[in-house]
Amino acid sequence: MFRNILVPTDGSALSRKAVKKAVALAKLSGAKVTGFHVAPAYKFNVYADYIPPDFILPKEYEAKAKKIAAKHLDAVKKECAAAGVSCAAYSVCSDFAADAIIKAAKKYKCDLVAMGSHGRSGLSKLLIGSETQKVLAGIKIPVLVLR
Repeated sequence: MFRNILVPTDGSALSRKAVKKAVALAKLSGAKVTGFHVAPAYKFNVYADYIPPDFILPKEYEAKAKKIAAKHLDAVKKECAAAGVSCAAYSVCSDFAADAIIKAAKKYKCDLVAMGSHGRSGLSKLLIGSETQKVLAGIKIPVLVLR
């Protein structure tokens, strides 16, 4: 059935639910799981002569982003290990999470994406958009959406 399931995670309860379901599906189908985390890209926020008090250097930001990614991806690895499922994990920095997920699915040769969706509707969906919706619109492989 499936050979490699991409599971994007942001560490939220919804992502953890998607991880559990993806790992269960991987175990049933003999697939491996590829955990994936997208951190926001570094932003250089200095205004003329003013440096904000929370300013951090790019190297510091990168270290923090890697630490957070490792925490979220370790949860995926732990879930896989408990189920006896093979796992790989990767992270990137990007302001376009959906695009990063689509690229990761291609790069790591995944044949399914399993991800959570908040199920927003109405004005909030219009204003905020949905990374899940963007992935659905831009990818050619199946996407398992969990609410």
